[in-house]
Amino acid sequence: MSSPIRKAISSDALTRLAQAIAVAVSATLAGCSSHAPQTDAAHTPNIAARAKQKPIWLSEKPSPQIPQDVWERMRQGFQLQDGLGVNPRIEQQRLWFASNPSFLENAGERGSLYIHYIVERLEERNMPLELALLPVIESAYNPMAYSRADAVGLWQFIPSTGRYFNLRQTRFYDGRRDITASTTAALDYLTRLHDMFNGDWMLALAAYNAGEGTVSRAIERNERLGLPTDYWNLPLPSETQAYVPKLLALSQVVMAPEAYGVNLNPIANQPYFQVVEINQRMDLSKVAEVANIDEDELFQLNPAFKQRTTIDGPQHLLVPTSKAQLLTSSLQTMRPEELISKKSLKPVFEGADDTQVASARRSYRVKRGDNLGSIAKANNVDVKDLQRWNKLTGKNLKPGQTLVMQDNSKRSSGRVNTVIAANSKKQQTKYKVQQGDSLALVAKRFNVEMQHLKRWNPRVGQALKPGQMLTVANPH
Repeated sequence: MSSPIRKAISSDALTRLAQAIAVAVSATLAGCSSHAPQTDAAHTPNIAARAKQKPIWLSEKPSPQIPQDVWERMRQGFQLQDGLGVNPRIEQQRLWFASNPSFLENAGERGSLYIHYIVERLEERNMPLELALLPVIESAYNPMAYSRADAVGLWQFIPSTGRYFNLRQTRFYDGRRDITASTTAALDYLTRLHDMFNGDWMLALAAYNAGEGTVSRAIERNERLGLPTDYWNLPLPSETQAYVPKLLALSQVVMAPEAYGVNLNPIANQPYFQVVEINQRMDLSKVAEVANIDEDELFQLNPAFKQRTTIDGPQHLLVPTSKAQLLTSSLQTMRPEELISKKSLKPVFEGADDTQVASARRSYRVKRGDNLGSIAKANNVDVKDLQRWNKLTGKNLKPGQTLVMQDNSKRSSGRVNTVIAANSKKQQTKYKVQQGDSLALVAKRFNVEMQHLKRWNPRVGQALKPGQMLTVANPH
């Protein structure tokens, strides 16, 4: 049989076989259908009702909760950590912070008044929230910080740069210390540097420290030599070479403080202060009395008024949010002369002697980074007088040490000192630390600010031990 005929027969046979299988399958399916049980109408699913149910979208994600702690809010906004890898310069700085945990802890306590405000301003501009840690590097968050280069304030502006960014400097007011004005100026400056160096934050930060001219010349030098022009390869001053790694290392410690043995107390993710408009000259001591604000705290919020009097500065004050309404109401009913005179100042604590209050207003508690020169300049006194009043033979100071700003020995008598001592005992309460206590819990129990509790107990660390005795002043 020829090959074409054999192929035709095979194809015919296969076709008939397929038709037979198709008929058999159809018969089977028909039989199954005829014997299928009938579904009762009462048990038929209500398709219409089911269709009305709200669909569940698997792609929907629960909205992220707003952080209660500013530190956590900052972590969510860090932008400078990508692509860093292992960097010995960063590791060296990180090791220092881990070996000196109190530096960041103390700076965080001082900064608790300002950090929320700075974080919000950075978020408004979509800037990296690591920049909220820049004042830790610059001033340890001390608005009174003063450097040998005559740089002042949280952001350490030198006079010329401060004036360029509209920070006025007079005998009575220094805008470089102004919390809101200096923050605006610093963010304006950083934004300008960021744009100048084509969106490179590392170069912008280096220029903030060393000046844009220094960084630009280093870039031009590397370009001529055919070398890389990124921050890590530029021949910059040693301080600037450590500056950016220091900020990056600090942000890594803040990202995971427990891993480095650092105890960062939570800072409420809400405004600490509020702006209160004023239209007259007033003394901060009187404002503190009227609004029941701790005078030192009020000055920490308004450090630009060098004489603690609202002269030459903006027509507003920064006031703790909880006291803003009280101050606003009081200002509406008070005569201007009542806010200027200091002679009739009411004692901070009920029953305190006037001499004691006057002396308290003229004292200063040493903070980390302070020196006699900066303290003398901030309080308009001479270094030699400061040494004489406090019987200091050298220039070494210790954080927490209290300095007298004037010599009260001629005005004081044994009788007055006895009265002061007696009144002091009445104003103070001793508290024995219990198991599980913390500074925050004790402060809340006695309805006082934690920073005040620390000031009353300068030798007490962050971790309390059962049996410790704490001094708690009674503000009522």
